[in-house]
Amino acid sequence: MKTASAKPYCGDYNQTETYTPLLTLRQRALYGVGGAVFSVKEAAYSIFVLIFYTQVLGLAGSIAGLVMLLAILWDAVNDPLIGGWSDRFQSRWGRRHPFMLAGAIPMGIGFIGLFYPPAAITEDTWLLAAWLLFWSLWIRTFLSFFSIPHLAMAAELTTDYYERSRLLGARTFFGFICAVALPALALLVLFPTINEIDGRFVAGNYPMYGLWSCLLVWLVAGLAIGGTPRHPGERKVAAKKNASPTTVTALFKDFALILRNLNFRNILFYDAAASASYGILISLNVLAWTYYWELSTTQLSVVLALPSIIGVPLAVWAMGPLGKRWSKHRILQLTIGLMIAVAMSVYLLRWLDWLPANDHPLVFVALLLQMLAWMFLFVIRVICAFSIIADVTDEHELEHGTRQEGGFFAAMGFTTKLAGAAGPLYAGIVLDVINLQEGMLPGAIAQQTLDGLALSLLVGVIPLLLLAWRFTYAISMSPQKLAHIQAQLRAREEQKN
Repeated sequence: MKTASAKPYCGDYNQTETYTPLLTLRQRALYGVGGAVFSVKEAAYSIFVLIFYTQVLGLAGSIAGLVMLLAILWDAVNDPLIGGWSDRFQSRWGRRHPFMLAGAIPMGIGFIGLFYPPAAITEDTWLLAAWLLFWSLWIRTFLSFFSIPHLAMAAELTTDYYERSRLLGARTFFGFICAVALPALALLVLFPTINEIDGRFVAGNYPMYGLWSCLLVWLVAGLAIGGTPRHPGERKVAAKKNASPTTVTALFKDFALILRNLNFRNILFYDAAASASYGILISLNVLAWTYYWELSTTQLSVVLALPSIIGVPLAVWAMGPLGKRWSKHRILQLTIGLMIAVAMSVYLLRWLDWLPANDHPLVFVALLLQMLAWMFLFVIRVICAFSIIADVTDEHELEHGTRQEGGFFAAMGFTTKLAGAAGPLYAGIVLDVINLQEGMLPGAIAQQTLDGLALSLLVGVIPLLLLAWRFTYAISMSPQKLAHIQAQLRAREEQKN
């Protein structure tokens, strides 16, 4: 019999002789491109929605932040139901693909509605808030239909410790490239500065961005759905679970079961803190680059795009040598520690008076290098976290006899989105507190307001990163541990047969 080390075990544990080779580059790419679906939403909400609804349409920052938080709270119900439902679902098209298709088409339509509120809606504060809430709920609901089953497939396509990192690295690569390339291109093409008027403050520019987002979702979702196998070597759910009805109560019981895994609980706590810090950073970064550092739209597009174009593929490549040297949880510890230093760097240089005035090219270079380092580290931490979850699904099967990939990734997806809501909510409150009001233009802001913006960014980000760092030391999943788990699973099935 072939050994698991020669070729990674993939398939039903009831078929212990079945092995598949490592995935090809094409297979990883077609799976990975689906990560861009989530990133279209991230780009819209982190770069454009807050500015559009507050600075352009005049909605109060605290109201906009509260609306987006309410939409996130809906995911507390939505995500576990979808994850558990896809785990139990059986069809000729597999467990995951029907959900992905059902989510992609309406999600795309949601971006058109989000960025094209009718004039009558924009004239009333509460109607505008309701419009933002409706389309945010719409987009997030159908995003869950696509993204949770798509993530769950990562644990089904391969069981190899390192191959899972490569597969999720491909997803992260396409996700981050989309998250920066789409808004960067939009800033250049849809939101240029014309006659000294910043295009981001012109309401008529936003509907086309909504259309772009819609078409991109349909394109990348179609590639992912058509390019991945309908039955990706998926292990069957335990017979006793298949026999039980798929009710709401049963789905929530499935969700509660996965929370009994200690490794997974620590990953959730870690990711909640790390994702909240990222949400705050990216939400306030756009405002800080615009007002505090006074970047032009061209410079802003470069700072958004170039670090990802360089840093993301570099991070995906680096996971290879890093993974051979350290286990995934050790890489997480190192990465979060370095992210704390990077987040503080340019602001400390400014406060120590080691940076020149904003119009000096060195300021732009410093911001560019900071974002390059940040993106490199952030991508590594995302790959490690999701890859560990794929491994934890095997640990869970050993403990409870069930396969619940969808449930695990639903829980992780929810905490990531819930924590991400901290960004817009915190940023909206900051806008009100520091008195950054509608219509204010770069270069005409009081220094007290600018200092408040920079300080609010660091106060929101650094403590959360420290908390995330603490939880990385409670996570453990080495190659040896996973190999032992999978060997026990095979031995158990051999005994049954």
